[in-house]
Amino acid sequence: MKTINLMICLLAGTQLLASCKKEVANSSANDTAGTAPRAVSYQLIWSDEFDGNAVNTANWSFETGGGGWGNNEKEYYQPENASVTDGNLIITAKKQSVGGMPYTSARMITKGKKEYTYGRFEARIKLSQGQGQWPAFWMLGANIGTVGWPKCGEIDIMENVNTSTEILGTMHWFDQAYAFYGGHTNINPTDYHVYRVDWTPTAITWYVDNVQYHVGNITNSINGTDEFHRPFFLLLNLAIGGNLPGQTIDESKLPAKMYVDYVKVYKITGA
Repeated sequence: MKTINLMICLLAGTQLLASCKKEVANSSANDTAGTAPRAVSYQLIWSDEFDGNAVNTANWSFETGGGGWGNNEKEYYQPENASVTDGNLIITAKKQSVGGMPYTSARMITKGKKEYTYGRFEARIKLSQGQGQWPAFWMLGANIGTVGWPKCGEIDIMENVNTSTEILGTMHWFDQAYAFYGGHTNINPTDYHVYRVDWTPTAITWYVDNVQYHVGNITNSINGTDEFHRPFFLLLNLAIGGNLPGQTIDESKLPAKMYVDYVKVYKITGA
């Protein structure tokens, strides 16, 4: 979740597995800035093509509830807002009052089911846009329940806010204090695009449609990046409101839908 230039995630609460908010700034970036990674070979080890008629709960769990999720978000997450139709996962955000929140949406995680250290992680996604919308495809350290955020580490593969053409990619971690390093690129988010990170022992590299736009150096845990040498799980969600998109919601754009054609994970097989 970003804004112009490097937009980043500051913890705004203590709720477990909170999304992040961003602010215009950067931290621990000098040595974390990476160079183009070496060529690496990958092999597909898991995918969800969403070919059935319901979310596969062997792959995904639903997080539920409101309370802002650490970012002053305005939605209540519930499983009812995720469906599978015509080969797509569809996460729908609605104007609907549940649990004291004025909107509903869905948030899905692979925690405890699909967790990985290093690899290629990609999804083909089409977004709706409107003021107050905040969709994301991202990853969190599997040890978040014991060390908390940001010590668990976070990799944002794709974030987009409001009606911006910017796609944001950021790494978040703890190096004596909260640290982050992010980049962005411009596309039309309302078309399908493949959002991807290649995560190796030396670098995390961001791509849209196989075009690299950002890379972070994690060689030998530089700048305290040891979080990025441990298992992570995947998340998909569509937030409404929050510290990054703001609290003004264009309700004429609701219901809003985030379409996910597939999610794929590849392991490194050679370099």
